Amino acid sequence: MGEPVAAGRPRFSSRGGFAKAYDPKKSRDYKKMIKKQTMQQLPSDYEPFACPIEVDIKVYRSIQKSVSKKEYARRLSNDVRPTVKPDADNYIKIILDGLNGLVWLDDNQITDVAAHKYYSDNPRVEVEVNGS
Repeated sequence: MGEPVAAGRPRFSSRGGFAKAYDPKKSRDYKKMIKKQTMQQLPSDYEPFACPIEVDIKVYRSIQKSVSKKEYARRLSNDVRPTVKPDADNYIKIILDGLNGLVWLDDNQITDVAAHKYYSDNPRVEVEVNGS
């Protein structure tokens, strides 16, 4: 639940002559929220997938307040879908990173992934995982 966040560009710092890459705070916080909400939804005896998997992601983002009532209704009914940034692949990246090691053992198990962007009054992300 909550407004979806796309993966931010990695940041770099240098200490002692060594470069270090790290996620921006907003990305780190969103991954933590994904893990927390997922753990609340999984059964206590859940075992992560250990087989090839398919992942289907539906991203529901808020409708901008600046649009007309007519346009608002068109977006709510999915006549108009989001073609604005962030890109679908940035949503995919942060969601898969947040679920890695929790829903599946490692993201190299993912053989197929699909992402869909929608508008909604109830911003959220829905993820469906199927093992093969």
